[in-house]
Amino acid sequence: MFHVVLYQPEIAPNSGNIIRLCANTGSALHLIHPLGFELDDRRLRRAGLDYAEFARVLEHDCLDDFMAAVAPPRLWGVSTRGVHSYTGPRYVPGDAFLFGPETRGLPSDVLQSLGEAAVLRVPMLANSRSLNLSNTVAVLVYEAWRQQGFSGSTD
Repeated sequence: MFHVVLYQPEIAPNSGNIIRLCANTGSALHLIHPLGFELDDRRLRRAGLDYAEFARVLEHDCLDDFMAAVAPPRLWGVSTRGVHSYTGPRYVPGDAFLFGPETRGLPSDVLQSLGEAAVLRVPMLANSRSLNLSNTVAVLVYEAWRQQGFSGSTD
């Protein structure tokens, strides 16, 4: 239903958790190289708990390759530098959510190319630095899925 795009992810357990999330929500996971781990990493498998067989995990050499291959209706960046809350947009099936590497976030040039209106933020308390990547992905995906009435779920 949605596309989760991890731009140069660095930490295998985060990506493993996100694989599990995607398997349970029907979202596709796209990994933009370079990766900070190998896909057969033991920590990735442990966090994903073998859910990789139930998730669509695709690799792309660069963000442009992802855009050419998938052509999502909209690409939403998610950043602590965003000014718009993730709860504002009305998401549509096929939307893509772009998340940056854990230690750096999305680069300035990527954020600029998206435009301010397409960069979302998950609210936090003042003086907080950031949320864990896999938690942030879960917040976004579940909000987007909620807006679709949890289409396809067992509930």
